[in-house]
Amino acid sequence: MEDRDTLKEELNAHLVEFFDRFTSWESSVIEAGNLKISDAHAIEILGHYGRMNMKELAGKLGITTGTTTITVDRLEKGGYAQRIRAEHDRRSYIIELTEEGTQAFEEHHRHHLNLAAEIAELLGDDDTKHLIVLLKKINERI
Repeated sequence: MEDRDTLKEELNAHLVEFFDRFTSWESSVIEAGNLKISDAHAIEILGHYGRMNMKELAGKLGITTGTTTITVDRLEKGGYAQRIRAEHDRRSYIIELTEEGTQAFEEHHRHHLNLAAEIAELLGDDDTKHLIVLLKKINERI
């Protein structure tokens, strides 16, 4: 049991260090523009999945629809996204990226791909494939 506790402590220490480093890296990339991290995450979701309603966006972001509304308000004000009335339900809106939002997504995504390339280079093909398997397993459960 003690070995398992030690293993959990070590895993926790490495996860916290990785999260801190990744957050710092992402903040430096985002702060080069005029977006907040939550704005960039919403742009990333809309860029990957396309237009969606507020409930879908909130679900993909893992936040409430109220918080999502605040984020979308900022994105609209900045010219990154727009609300369009849903055809099937005039009370709801579809959120989509504007041309400026699409450009912001492409730039941010390019930074992510560059980081992924650096990590893949560091790990090599076999370890990168193994990391992908592990990340998929983790993401399916949490």
